[in-house]
Amino acid sequence: MEVEVKLRLPDSSSHQKLSSLLTPFHTKTLIQENVFFDGSNSELSSNLAVLRLRFITNNENPNPHCVVSLKSKPVISHGISRAQELEEPLDPTLGRACIAEPWRLLSVTSSAIVQIAKEEFRVSGLVCLGGFRNVRSVYEWRGLKLEVDETNYDFGTCYEVECETDEPERDKKLIEMLLEENGIGFSYSHLSKFAVFRSRKLPP
Repeated sequence: MEVEVKLRLPDSSSHQKLSSLLTPFHTKTLIQENVFFDGSNSELSSNLAVLRLRFITNNENPNPHCVVSLKSKPVISHGISRAQELEEPLDPTLGRACIAEPWRLLSVTSSAIVQIAKEEFRVSGLVCLGGFRNVRSVYEWRGLKLEVDETNYDFGTCYEVECETDEPERDKKLIEMLLEENGIGFSYSHLSKFAVFRSRKLPP
């Protein structure tokens, strides 16, 4: 189970203000390209699941690496997200080939995630749904790993703060205090990035 605090920032100026405030705690910046897949007959989405390829580069290593993940049963409430998530590394060259020819992903017999998609979700074919780009700045602040995101959809840009945690209520209060004490507006995220992507409109 992945548990995250998710707080939405209202605009680019709030994002910039928070980024400047956290500069002393910056550890890395990740460029993430996210591409999503569903079963040919919606076997994943109909069961509240999604298959994702994420291509990642960072400011220290420009050579991309790729991660395949299966996320399911997402619940977001009061700025706290809970979801089942499995992740595995994937050769980035193969990952790129899977975007053009999704069937290639199902042929990766060494992948436990692919086997789960086939056996538990009865996926026999895949379709590529497209995706979006995310710029993630990572900060180590007061024992927390804060991820400040600028997510670029083809219909607009969202800004968000995320923090994976075992103590979501406690850590949400810490992050809220940081934002409130520095006059940075925020609201609770009610949708995952994937849900925003599928809706094709920015959250109100």
